[in-house]
Amino acid sequence: MAQAMAPSLPIQPEPLRPIGQEQQQLPIKSYADTAAKEPDTIQVVGQVKPTQFIGKGEAEKQRSPPFSQPGHRKSGSLKLNGTSKQSRPQHLIVEDFKDRDGDRLTSPKLTFDGEPKRQRTQTELVSGRQAGAKWERSHIRFAPISVPFQRRLQTLMVLAHTLSIVLFLTTFFFLCSIPLFWPLLFPYTIYVLLSSAPSSGTLSHRSALFRSLPIWSLFASYFPARLHRSAPLEPTRKYVFGYHPHGIISHGAFAAFATEALGFSQLFPGITNTLLTLDTNFRIPFYRDYALAMGLASVSRESCENILSRGGPNGEGMGRAVTIVVGGARESLDAQPHTLNLVLKRRKGFVKLAIRTGADLVPVLAFGENDLYDQVTSDTHPFVHRMQLLVKKCLGFTVPLFHARGVFNYDVGLMPYRKSLNVVVGRPVKVVQAKDGKVDDGYVDQIHGEYVRELERIWEEWRDRFDVDPRVELRVVE
Repeated sequence: MAQAMAPSLPIQPEPLRPIGQEQQQLPIKSYADTAAKEPDTIQVVGQVKPTQFIGKGEAEKQRSPPFSQPGHRKSGSLKLNGTSKQSRPQHLIVEDFKDRDGDRLTSPKLTFDGEPKRQRTQTELVSGRQAGAKWERSHIRFAPISVPFQRRLQTLMVLAHTLSIVLFLTTFFFLCSIPLFWPLLFPYTIYVLLSSAPSSGTLSHRSALFRSLPIWSLFASYFPARLHRSAPLEPTRKYVFGYHPHGIISHGAFAAFATEALGFSQLFPGITNTLLTLDTNFRIPFYRDYALAMGLASVSRESCENILSRGGPNGEGMGRAVTIVVGGARESLDAQPHTLNLVLKRRKGFVKLAIRTGADLVPVLAFGENDLYDQVTSDTHPFVHRMQLLVKKCLGFTVPLFHARGVFNYDVGLMPYRKSLNVVVGRPVKVVQAKDGKVDDGYVDQIHGEYVRELERIWEEWRDRFDVDPRVELRVVE
């Protein structure tokens, strides 16, 4: 008679909780091992992506190695809501969230069936911020190290010209701190204050060699800048050039009329042009010598009349010309990118000067001058604008609050932007010299109107050639 077989015992499923594993003398399995080795027990809560797996099930096999410390125990409650934790199915929940920067945050969490699954809110901190994230999202764009050497030299020349007044003043005060130089600096300072060279009209300090140095070609190629003419000028006449717009620092006027970088003498042979600036600039030690060597002169009435009535082949100013930035400091406050507002309606002093001296008027329009800098606008900061106008009224000049790019970055600094600068010289407006210096107001208005119409002609004829924004319009204000 066959021996009766002993009934086989049912195989119990392997519990996941550590305390249940200890009771059955099984090695304790960690949550990390469960998440890494049993993807079929993972359930994703939150937004599901195509690359994520959604699964649910119970662990059935032993995955963790034997625990090396048999005396180790984990404390915990055996009851939860009146029910044993071992008797309920268990699942591993992997929560998928994103922080404020959009970085993915994943956290494993063990839950039981029947328990409410608490969703994390977006305001909870799951992991720390990523170091260096703000630097990666910085709005400041730094220049690469591999910039061509020529562009570095261009930047250096524009920086030197922009800070020339500051550099010369710093040098002067540094030398004043050395008693050894006092015997030289004291008489030099008296000479600077009493000198009439900026307004004498003789242009004795003008240096053709200095104006033709190759460094000025580096300055002009920074933008780059170019000079264009609408018609040739007769060397037997004298001229008053009106430069528009003023911009912030009038870089176009300096490149075209204070240097030979753009070939003024080739385009207008026989014409000696003098760029005019404030008389106070010639009271700055060392800077006044730099300005006089570049051929600059004072913008005072005496200086203008002396230049246009002296010198030249006939000794009466034939072939002489002066360049006046007509809008002045007031126009610099309206120098905004993609705008062209000219302060010209009530500016008629340069017209009277032309009539008194018998000089023809030549309008000059610089495309891109206002685009070289950004500055604080009067609409957003009206108080600052009123203070600037007050300074202009009291001191004769003002300081625009501007910014552009830097030496080693493209977004912050006082260097102008690298934007094309095209200076167009228009056709001359013929002027008849007044007898005995008496200027008729009606004739002034007539010449002024012709001058404005020539400016408008330049704008309409050349704007498409230089790809000007079609929304920009030339406006003659004040």
